[in-house]
Amino acid sequence: MTPETHENAGLDQRSAGLPKWLTRFEPRRGLSNGHLQTIVGNFLPRPPLQIPLVAETVEVDPADGSRVLCHCHWQSEPDGADAGRAYGVRSNCLTLVLVHGLEGSSDSRYIQGITARAWAAGCNVIRMNMRNCGGTDGLTPTLYHSGLSGDVGAVVRHFAERFGLERIALVGYSMGGNLVLKLAGEWGSRPPLLAVAAVCPAIDLAAGADALHEPLNRAYEWRFLLGLKARYARKAELFPSMYATPAEIGPVRSIREFDGKVVARYWNFRDADDYYYRAASARVVDRIAMPTLILCAQDDPFIRLSPETRDRLRANPHITFVETRHGGHCAYLCRDRGEEIHWAEAAVIRYLLLAAGQPNGS
Repeated sequence: MTPETHENAGLDQRSAGLPKWLTRFEPRRGLSNGHLQTIVGNFLPRPPLQIPLVAETVEVDPADGSRVLCHCHWQSEPDGADAGRAYGVRSNCLTLVLVHGLEGSSDSRYIQGITARAWAAGCNVIRMNMRNCGGTDGLTPTLYHSGLSGDVGAVVRHFAERFGLERIALVGYSMGGNLVLKLAGEWGSRPPLLAVAAVCPAIDLAAGADALHEPLNRAYEWRFLLGLKARYARKAELFPSMYATPAEIGPVRSIREFDGKVVARYWNFRDADDYYYRAASARVVDRIAMPTLILCAQDDPFIRLSPETRDRLRANPHITFVETRHGGHCAYLCRDRGEEIHWAEAAVIRYLLLAAGQPNGS
């Protein structure tokens, strides 16, 4: 597939100009406000996952022994097939590695939702937890941050080598979107990784942090901060020789302040701005050399794209950039019924199946 740029595709009242895998986004009645989309999308119940699960920890940093927890769902042959055939199915299927957002986990609602959809489409699914997330604070002595794209790469290499996986795609939401785009830019083109999709990615980290501190977004910021500060307190208890106590860190009243006082301090960044610059995928999106889908909503409360980043996205022929008028942050609740209400999940799966050359992607 040769991707095209479909900026503002969701704004076009006509569907004739859209690719087959992309439908026009129509927000759910009463949810045309970005804040409502974001809040309802975050709390809307999802059916429980009822598909085979294997949990595995993967070492992502041999230097300090850091590990991350992955929940894997493997397609297999029908009953009676031998082990060799089952492994053949596993390696030939498209495998999706899913990466959650800030203070999320492999159990986040949106991760479970796209897992069920990908599994039904015949894909293997690996739900990756970032360092410390999903109750895994004891698996690593380090904190986590928005620039650890190498952790995603380590997960890809681990499972590709272990099972001979031939086709892998990445899906990231928000902070996870930044991670998968950053890895794609760093790798350029590296089989078996063949495609990437990012939903509301935090590409420009500094702009996003500042947007979270705007008055209308303070509730989101405080929710993130409560989780981050509680996580830091747990790390300080688990590794007291490595971390100052929360009292020694002092008051933290914004994401930018947390990143300056905590992330920069323990990851050797000069300050928050240095961290934002070095960790942002905006610096490397022009190097992406594989089919890549980026979904963004103009009414996302706190994701911001700079003009320079937009220019880089437009200029890269491998990137399909779809920006809709509505959708909120990682919500995209449309007018369809049942689980089909989740427009972005359906679009991502159709895009990746097509990029992988599977017929049901059209």
